[in-house]
Amino acid sequence: MYPFSYTRVSDTREAVTAGRHGGRYIAGGTTLVDLMRETVERPGTLIDISSLPLREVTVTERGGLRIGALVTMAEAAANPKVRTLYPVVSQALELSASAQLRNMATIGGNIMQRTRCTYFRDVTADCNKREPGSGCAALHGFNRMHAILGTSDACVATHASDVAVAFAALEASVHLLGPDGERRVPFADFLLKPGATPNLEHDIHKGELITAVEIPALPRPLKSGYLKVRDRQSYEFALTSAAVALHIRHGVIREAKVAAGGVGTVPWKLPAVERHLIGERPSESLWAAAAEQAGQGSRPLEHNRFKAELLKRTVERQLRVVGGTK
Repeated sequence: MYPFSYTRVSDTREAVTAGRHGGRYIAGGTTLVDLMRETVERPGTLIDISSLPLREVTVTERGGLRIGALVTMAEAAANPKVRTLYPVVSQALELSASAQLRNMATIGGNIMQRTRCTYFRDVTADCNKREPGSGCAALHGFNRMHAILGTSDACVATHASDVAVAFAALEASVHLLGPDGERRVPFADFLLKPGATPNLEHDIHKGELITAVEIPALPRPLKSGYLKVRDRQSYEFALTSAAVALHIRHGVIREAKVAAGGVGTVPWKLPAVERHLIGERPSESLWAAAAEQAGQGSRPLEHNRFKAELLKRTVERQLRVVGGTK
């Protein structure tokens, strides 16, 4: 670990002032500290924001949900409002990491976490995300856990977050506070696909601080859930996952929100699946036909070709679980 300075702030404006001079924000530290130990991240200054008043979960005026950036994963998963309104979020959080990490890691930190690609974390390996222009060792290396959607010739790393998949499905937005004031970014735009610049991962400006994630109000009744397929049941990253939310009224699907994890360079929204569902009546054949649309545009690599079929099966199973066939 390289030497760094440390400062603790007590309000958001103080945090933004410190951040605009190049410091890195830290709260739970469950990702950043690991990367500092591995010398992947080398910040000169850490700004401790753990005392900021960003720990509330509130229902918005329109009936959506606003989750403060410093709410821990465990707190968000257990919150009655989250569990009642959007169980897909609770389930995604409960299937993430270990209990110890969920007690420390925050919602803001979770969506800012960097990839779990082994080549990114190995400072001796070529990685355009870590060192632009150096190459991507995963392209021709062992790429079983890597992405098949949203990839480029510069990067094929997956985004590791589970709850980000739920946020993507629900079309959440990220609230930011920076030197130029407040702004709100749709979740689909906040996490950036690699393209030719995989080192740019988030739509966040210098000094900006995440203050909350907001989930919009969706029609009721809304059934939702999260399925994670992994090599083992305890503390493992997804091979594939599916976040599904359905509004079914009078036996017809009126709204469908579907996203996948473990397969994309960012949490991957599945609009083709959604379009196939809306206006239809739930049935086993519908779930299968809709899930067939999940892999559109996929680019499998040598060791992860199985993910294309596994993604379809994951989506189909979760559609069946959430939607039933009544």
